[in-house]
Amino acid sequence: MKIWKIVITGGPCAGKSTAMSWIQNAFTERGFKVLFIPETATELISGGVAPWTCGTNEDYQKCQVRLQLEKERIFEMAARTMKAEKILIVCDRGALDNKAYMNDEEFAHVLEYFGTDEVTLRDSYDAVFHLVTAAKGAAQFYTTANNTARYETAEEARRVDDVLIGCWTGHPHLRVIDNSMDFEEKMLKLIAEITAVVGEPEPKDIERKFLIDMPDLAWLEAHPQCKRLEITQTYLLAPEGVEVRVRRRGENGHYIYYKTVKRLADRMKIIESEERLTKDEYRDLLLEADPRMRTLEKTRYCLSYAGQPLEIDVYPFWEKQAVLQVKVSNPAEDVRIPEEIRVQREITGEKAFKNVVLASKNDDEI
Repeated sequence: MKIWKIVITGGPCAGKSTAMSWIQNAFTERGFKVLFIPETATELISGGVAPWTCGTNEDYQKCQVRLQLEKERIFEMAARTMKAEKILIVCDRGALDNKAYMNDEEFAHVLEYFGTDEVTLRDSYDAVFHLVTAAKGAAQFYTTANNTARYETAEEARRVDDVLIGCWTGHPHLRVIDNSMDFEEKMLKLIAEITAVVGEPEPKDIERKFLIDMPDLAWLEAHPQCKRLEITQTYLLAPEGVEVRVRRRGENGHYIYYKTVKRLADRMKIIESEERLTKDEYRDLLLEADPRMRTLEKTRYCLSYAGQPLEIDVYPFWEKQAVLQVKVSNPAEDVRIPEEIRVQREITGEKAFKNVVLASKNDDEI
């Protein structure tokens, strides 16, 4: 049995309700058992529990997060009892959506109340798909009439959309789907993006890489849609043609652990499988480290820009350059890069800039 848990999020009036129907049809046909966790805020607000009816906004947010996490726990528990090989749990918004409706102090209090941290909440999902509000690029279709819990004006919807993208920025599989196409194409793109995450053995990611000047780190860290992460990557002994690594990924002392197996399908497409590890499993696998390789440490800046998630890797052994990575749906897709970032050249497919080569103890390979 394989269970995936994904989040469908987005600004108000982004098409989430319709998306659920598309997901149901598309993935049932692909042999998945599809389970849906309803949007918690709508349930509570429609029932009379809201930020303006509770004692404080923080009181309300604690209620919402508790119900969200409990629903996810119950759905996962139920899924493990089902006679199905592939189960897709779809969350209509996830626990980190709540951050968009709290100030920093309230959010810190909520994390403390539940004894958790932002990394754990964010990365507890296998993938996050953000549908951009109709108020951005399709304003004629923006309405509050089809959801009694929706109250934002179009201007407020655009602001909330930006904040939500910032909340989820840093997740390793965040995809932003905008309104640069008609609504049916938007839904088809969503289905394609979900398929790319759960549809092994199809190629999982198409990744373009660029060598850039060392960016202004102060600018990045001040950007509202940028998240700074610490990554430690260790390569394990593996058969020829296969790359196996374990990774510690997180921030502020809070980490999530992964094991990744990669096979290169062609110059740009990578067949990749990934599994979460416990801290103890991660430590045990470190005993299988390839002695020919260094442990690679880097700082990653995850930046959401113009609807595209960008990843900037800063290595301690480089002072004047860094690597920018962009995951795209197809090789011809335009890459949008902020003017503050100066691109030297594209390095997609160049061996010298692959992490596995940068970690090699054989300097002749670099």
